Amino acid sequence: MRRIMLWIYLHFPHLLLDQIRRCRPPEAPLVITDGQRQTVLQACPAALQQGIHPGMRLKTALTLCAELEILCSDRHREHQLLEDQARWLYRHASPVSLCPPDGVLAEIGSLERLYGGLPAVWQTLEQTLEDRQLTAWLATGHTPLAARLLARSGQGECTPDKARMEQALARLPLPLAEFDSATLKRLERLGLSRLGEVFSLPAAELARRLTPEVLAHTQKIRGTRADPRQSWQPPHTFRQQVDFLQEIEQTQGLLFPLQRLLNELEEDLCWHQKDTDCLLLVLKHRHHEPTRIRIRTSGPEHRASTFLNLIRLRLEQHSLKAPVAALILAVRRFLDYQPAGGSDLLGESQDLNEAWHTLISRLQARLGEQALQQLAPQGDHRPERAWTARPVTLTNKPRPEQSQALPARPFWLLQGPAPLDQVPETWLSGPERISGGWWDGQRVQRDYYIARLSGGQLAWLFRDLNGGWFVHGLFG
Repeated sequence: MRRIMLWIYLHFPHLLLDQIRRCRPPEAPLVITDGQRQTVLQACPAALQQGIHPGMRLKTALTLCAELEILCSDRHREHQLLEDQARWLYRHASPVSLCPPDGVLAEIGSLERLYGGLPAVWQTLEQTLEDRQLTAWLATGHTPLAARLLARSGQGECTPDKARMEQALARLPLPLAEFDSATLKRLERLGLSRLGEVFSLPAAELARRLTPEVLAHTQKIRGTRADPRQSWQPPHTFRQQVDFLQEIEQTQGLLFPLQRLLNELEEDLCWHQKDTDCLLLVLKHRHHEPTRIRIRTSGPEHRASTFLNLIRLRLEQHSLKAPVAALILAVRRFLDYQPAGGSDLLGESQDLNEAWHTLISRLQARLGEQALQQLAPQGDHRPERAWTARPVTLTNKPRPEQSQALPARPFWLLQGPAPLDQVPETWLSGPERISGGWWDGQRVQRDYYIARLSGGQLAWLFRDLNGGWFVHGLFG
């Protein structure tokens, strides 16, 4: 039995406006204009209340609202925003297709059983749109083009009924059916005003009186001609940008929009079951080169609160060289997510590695990445050269198990071997011979013992080639 295809279309009537308003609401009515700044393309609710509407001349709009704020359209930025919407929609439905400049299409017929019915799918998308503070007109359709026309007309419904959809399509005025201007004029001369009247014309007559392209368009709407759509796949990167209508002059003003971006990053990482240890924050200035701040954590991380604390610490140390017109948060490095393995000492985290990484990351953000060091083993048998200090690097990888027990070593080595000035009370182990250093001209050959001194200390002793006795370390 052939599965019935059902599509849903999301039309974003003012995506760029929503993006600006959700990051930093404008104080005055705001409109988006075309490149020549002559025509209003999008108007915010405050502007609509002033009588300003899309298609109006900018001069007319300024007479209605003298304090009107104006922003030019940016096609590249709007395409980025459209991809952002496709990214989160991809988490709920697949396949997903981009319909520039302001629409996203998804096939949902196969998801009804997963969600428990079409109303549940619809409610999930509406709730997501509300959470993201986005305006979108939704519509279902038995073909991609039918869903698009119904959504863009604002007459979309949550229904799988094909007959009901065709009735809604038939009522559409022809200017909303996306015919070109020449075709619209010819249809009007034929006395047609609704899409249903075009549907009623015989196919041969429609192709003869108009063009084969018009026939193909109507057949794609009704589903009698194939209309394949290219599936969109989210890129394996994360990049979000916030544009400010009014430039930010203090770093404190960046934290609110950063909180939203970091919440979206956490959501994206959790959905992909990934972590990261490197964020790139780019502050764009109007008359200066961008400021690039790289935020590193000491280990894999995904929590927005942790990222925000680290960024806040870094921003406290960097005064802005110029007001910020936009900021970009980007992530290119992704790490496999490691499940929690225990609880920290205070019981605040269920993952010991996560708690340790958080502490180290905060210290590095406050003091600088080179301010903290850790001890690390070094390939040398001589105890005083068997370790080195290096920048802190942590990993979630489990330590390999030792194949055999290693000799006991004290954690406390003296600054240098000190002559033994008292006879040990008890000899506990030894000798263990250590010989090395021939390759750099500082050769040693020692026999090490563990013994208890008369004062009660447990000491690590050695005797050299000359028969002298020295204390090299103390056990706790």
